[in-house]
Amino acid sequence: MLGFTGEYPQKIDGKGRMSIPADFRRVLEAGDPDWTEGLSPKLYLQFGDHLKDNLRVYSVEEFDRIAAQIRAMPAGSKQKQMVSRLYLGQSMKLEIDRDGRIVMPIRQRRKLGLEQGEVLFMGVGDYFEIWKADTFETTVGQEVTDWLEEQPEGFDPLSLVEGL
Repeated sequence: MLGFTGEYPQKIDGKGRMSIPADFRRVLEAGDPDWTEGLSPKLYLQFGDHLKDNLRVYSVEEFDRIAAQIRAMPAGSKQKQMVSRLYLGQSMKLEIDRDGRIVMPIRQRRKLGLEQGEVLFMGVGDYFEIWKADTFETTVGQEVTDWLEEQPEGFDPLSLVEGL
């Protein structure tokens, strides 16, 4: 199964256009059941309030898997209502254009504090995150640095993964 990996700096213009990295487009194509050669893959941009300073992008299949799990939650429960609002209500389906770009709506750009400039895409397996570049450095970059400094000498992060 293909997954999103790596960090990619990208530019976003005043109209909200930004290129999706080619490696990420391949994953999105594989995760779009309606995609065939010559068509543009679709994706889901998730901007829920719980995400704070970033946005998430899911393939169609991954988003459909999450939506099915939400639909399976107990009907009428407060948890289902809240999760539905945060994930389903605060997501939008977008299509990548023939030039490999999406247009991020102004509301979502404002959530990042970004009208235009540099963003960072970070692949984290099942989805990728979109960050304003300087926000990424001061939050995620610093958080990882601080966490690594707390670990013992010779620490291998893979030691946390069961079965490896």
